[in-house]
Amino acid sequence: MKSFHLTVTALCCVVVVLGVLPLSLDAQLDPSFYRDTCPRVHSIVREVVRNVSKKDPRMLASLIRLHFHDCFVQGCDASVLLNNTATIESEQQALPNNNSLRGLDVVNDIKTAVEKACPGVVSCADILTLASEISSVLGGGPDWKVPLGRRDSLTANRNLANQNLPAPFFNLSRLKSAFAVQGLDTTDLVALSGAHTFGRAHCNFILDRLYNFSGTGKPDPTLDTTYLQQLRQICPNGGPNNLVNFDPVTPDKIDRVYFSNLQVKKGLLQSDQELFSTPGADTIPIVNRFSSDQKVFFDAFEASMIKMGNIGVLTGKKGEIRKHCNFVNKKSVEVDIASVASEESSTEGMVTSI
Repeated sequence: MKSFHLTVTALCCVVVVLGVLPLSLDAQLDPSFYRDTCPRVHSIVREVVRNVSKKDPRMLASLIRLHFHDCFVQGCDASVLLNNTATIESEQQALPNNNSLRGLDVVNDIKTAVEKACPGVVSCADILTLASEISSVLGGGPDWKVPLGRRDSLTANRNLANQNLPAPFFNLSRLKSAFAVQGLDTTDLVALSGAHTFGRAHCNFILDRLYNFSGTGKPDPTLDTTYLQQLRQICPNGGPNNLVNFDPVTPDKIDRVYFSNLQVKKGLLQSDQELFSTPGADTIPIVNRFSSDQKVFFDAFEASMIKMGNIGVLTGKKGEIRKHCNFVNKKSVEVDIASVASEESSTEGMVTSI
């Protein structure tokens, strides 16, 4: 499920446990929510995502990460899509998101297509959730019936984005805390980390592991030595901030190989390898189970993605259905929609721990 920035040091933030964010008790999400009002919504979203992924295979992982980054900040309400205005401080400039989020323009393209077919009906939050499920399927992963009926937030929360999104250097304890804030358990943590079965990260996020782990002047001892040398070829110390595959075996496919990589010390990020290399961790048997049986992983990934997609949702008369995903409606009418586009940085590919 970014996902999941600047440098690793700039990303360092404290996960503030504000109490578990409950699933909305009054949520009435239903896979058939748009059956009568927008019956083609799934096929419309799929067409846009499929066409984009043909040109940019990385976009599938980026859309799952974008959904993750939305849900971990005040719930799955499309707050991550809101741009800066006089009254809104965008989450896009939070440290885990700044110059790194990808897929914003893709969501806008989807919204345009959906609005043409069903004006004022489908929320941006539901579009994000559908795009994430479709990205899983197009990446060779599981499919599921997406519960729908979310509404869009009227505000964003940059401070909460800085607090809640886990970083690539988190140890297992901090990862668990970040997920517990969202009402997600250890199995959810491992399953959703499996989103790193495909996609890319920038070298900046592993340089310490390769050359100066914890200030020792040595590499991270949990890295396989052969893999270490391969990563050093891609990411020379002081060299360009290149992209590196999360999964060196099947980099563009959702499968169980991510977990097999952890078993042989080939997790790319520290937060990946922590799931298997933390002594005595209760995540180890989960990694082993997912590595040995892809269906078990897929079933858990599906369940955790649905669970994550239900975090803090707005339903009923709460929030709104935005006309344009980057602005709340009262602002949308004040701007020339044709001129609005979310800027995507040339430094795409940076990540949080998920």
